Amino acid sequence: MNSPELPATDQSEQFSASATDKVGSLRGEQLSKYKFIDLFAGIGGFHLAFHKAGAECVFASEWDEDARLTYEANFKKISPKLFESNNFVGDITQVKKSTIPNFDILTGGFPCQPFSQAGFKKGFEDTRGTLFFDIAEIIKVKKPKAFFLENVRGLYSHDGGRTFQTIKETLSEDLGYSFHHAIVKASDHGLPQHRPRLFMVGFRNPDTVFEFPKKRGLKFNMSDVMNGKVDREIGYTLRVGGRTSPIDDRRNWDGYRVNGKVRRLTPREGLKMQGFPASYKFPVSDIAAMKQLGNSVAVAAIHDYAKQIIYSLDNPRG
Repeated sequence: MNSPELPATDQSEQFSASATDKVGSLRGEQLSKYKFIDLFAGIGGFHLAFHKAGAECVFASEWDEDARLTYEANFKKISPKLFESNNFVGDITQVKKSTIPNFDILTGGFPCQPFSQAGFKKGFEDTRGTLFFDIAEIIKVKKPKAFFLENVRGLYSHDGGRTFQTIKETLSEDLGYSFHHAIVKASDHGLPQHRPRLFMVGFRNPDTVFEFPKKRGLKFNMSDVMNGKVDREIGYTLRVGGRTSPIDDRRNWDGYRVNGKVRRLTPREGLKMQGFPASYKFPVSDIAAMKQLGNSVAVAAIHDYAKQIIYSLDNPRG
């Protein structure tokens, strides 16, 4: 199935660093009618996006200690109940799924792992032993109204397409949810990096109408990010490995020529490329911060989809 072509739109509703000056001052676009959980939370890109869309985070999980430090430093003020109730947990595999608070929307960017080929075509049981199994189990036990999952583009073709097919069949055939997917670029949602990612959205009511958000133009470019003349509008996709590669090396992603001189991307600039507020804090080293940014989601793209999911829940017939 090909990803849908998303029509262009204007730039009047961009979600970017300039749009939200302080993490603690983010205000939802409506009352917290919907509750969501933030799985494999990283540094909170889903949390920011859904909070901005008016939803409340009632449970989150992240096992990496450095990422947990960053998450707590930025969300303790805007989601105090999450921490007061001890619902920011580490290893999701150790959590009894029935103890998770009730919620409406499951979100998460889970690791891409192969499923058992010996048991292929068994659907839900195929996923046992992977982190996706925990997602499927939570959906099975808690029956949320919707889910929104994000992964690398390569998951679509991973293991000859079997990984994606098993995920789709588990969510749609075994669990009974609708299933919509697309390869989404951050640059189509206002941010100056392509960062193609696989987005998967589904609803418990399979008849719920869901329309993909419209594309939007760049809100700012790499010259704005680097505060100097850069010879490319759209930057490299932020990654985890390969930092400080020679600027002409194909592995380079953090080196730019700014006003004719080679300069490396800083965490502050990486935050802007990912759509985080300017006040976002990193209580970790720059090396750890860049790794966290490389693992993060593009907040503007997630926010556009969050708004569309909430619209569909409010207007299931379109």
